[in-house]
Amino acid sequence: SELISKRATNSITDESGYAIYKKKKQKIDTNAQALSAIREVGPGGHYLGCEHTQENFKDAFWRSELLDYKPFETWAEEGSRDTQALASLRVEKILSDYQKPYLDPAIDEELKEFISKKKASMKDSFS
Repeated sequence: SELISKRATNSITDESGYAIYKKKKQKIDTNAQALSAIREVGPGGHYLGCEHTQENFKDAFWRSELLDYKPFETWAEEGSRDTQALASLRVEKILSDYQKPYLDPAIDEELKEFISKKKASMKDSFS
C-alpha cells in the first residue's frame, strides 16, 4: 500500500541520516588530525601522494547510498530523481532481493497459534 511504501521510504531516509550522524560523531584521534601528513608534506606541497592520504582516503569520506553524486547534467538526463524517489528505488530493491529465511515448520505453527490466540484475546485492537 502507499502508506507502507511511504513509511519504508522514510525509514531508508532516516537510516541514511543516522549513518551521517554516526560518521560525524567518530572520535578525532591523531590519525584523523593527519599530523604525520602535515609533517611529511610541509608548506606548499600536496597531500595526494603522501603515505597518510594513501592509507586513509578510502575510509575518510562517507558517501550515502541514498544520495546521487553524479554531475548535474547526468542527474537531469536520468530524470532528476530527488531523495524520496531514490529511497523508493532502494525500498523496491530491498524487497525484490529479500529471501525468506528458513523457519522450522513446527516453530512457524507455534507462532501462528500464538498470534491467533493473542488476536482473539484483543478483538477491539485488531478488528
